[in-house]
Amino acid sequence: MLTPIEEIAHLADVPVKLEIELDRKLRPLEEILNWEVGGVIWLSRSAGKNLNVLAGGTPLGSGEIVILESNFGIRLTDFHWPA
Repeated sequence: MLTPIEEIAHLADVPVKLEIELDRKLRPLEEILNWEVGGVIWLSRSAGKNLNVLAGGTPLGSGEIVILESNFGIRLTDFHWPA
């Protein structure tokens, strides 16, 4: 009997688009039209809060922002494969 991972092993090289959800906001169109490059959009999440990790819109887990040298990354703090 194969494990679920073994059953899909042949798909291991298929690229999957990941999304990291920082926040969701509703803003009036008038405000969006006045945005400029370099402007700041305030988020309701504070530093240290977990970010949602999605693949194709399906939640896979959560993570936190980390700084690696001069780049940003996401450290997974929770991961679950959808049923």
